[in-house]
Amino acid sequence: MFYARAVSRLWRAPSARVFLSLSISTPRSQSSAFLRPASVAQHPRLASRFSTTNSRFEKLGQVDEELALKLLTEIDLEKSKDEAEYPLSVKEYLETGQFEIIDKPGQEEVQLVRRFGDEIIRVEFSISDLNALANEGLNNDILYDGQPGEGDHNALSSQSGGVQSKAAQGEGRALAANDTDSDEYDDDPEPGFPARVNVTIEKPNSGALQIEAIAQDGMIVIDNVFYHKSAKLATAQTAEADWERRGIYAGPPFGNLDEDLQVLLERYLDERGINTALALFVPDYIDYKEQREYIQWLESVHNFVSK
Repeated sequence: MFYARAVSRLWRAPSARVFLSLSISTPRSQSSAFLRPASVAQHPRLASRFSTTNSRFEKLGQVDEELALKLLTEIDLEKSKDEAEYPLSVKEYLETGQFEIIDKPGQEEVQLVRRFGDEIIRVEFSISDLNALANEGLNNDILYDGQPGEGDHNALSSQSGGVQSKAAQGEGRALAANDTDSDEYDDDPEPGFPARVNVTIEKPNSGALQIEAIAQDGMIVIDNVFYHKSAKLATAQTAEADWERRGIYAGPPFGNLDEDLQVLLERYLDERGINTALALFVPDYIDYKEQREYIQWLESVHNFVSK
């Protein structure tokens, strides 16, 4: 159900929205001069002030109740589709995998952390990828560009753990394009969305490797491999650290490396759990988390509007 709700939201969105602006202007009273006896001027009468504005205790919004009811409808609808526990695929990975998950409610980022010898390995991904695809209208060209075919499977089987280089993926796409007229093509499952994965491997007093990759359809496709002399620089979440990281030489694009070097780097990651199981888990967990965060968002907005 990667795109089910995202698609329904797009089609359910109104074609136009009307914004009403209310402006209340109170004309200034014109001052007039009155001739009063001196005795009256010395003892002015106290007049009551009248105001045409609403009482401060009166609710000004005219659509608050309607909006609150609509939010309740959306909450009930989404909760009817919500799973009380993790989906089976997510539950199995967390129970059998070697990573500990760090997921803070209300935050887009998710972390998987594990130790491998003296190394600390962090895998980071975000639910913003799913929302970004929804905002792009779920362009079919983007979704199906990376669909694996028989060629992808052959290339994958020659490598370990499902980590696949761009060169091998390109060959698989060419072979898949030749099979588009086959009877079995229409029965293929819908491809998953591409989820960005940021892998950091730290060693004591040795800095860190940082790998930018994409997880999709059981494959980890590596884009870039960075080396940082400081592990702190690799993980710091500050504007200064981000600016400094931008200036670091990233090496050539991964697909331009020697093929044997690509395969060895892929095997290096596979030994550390960056493999097919992770590539299948990440999109499933993003979909699960986005659903829970959306329900929480609806409830928070409803509580605000209702008060």
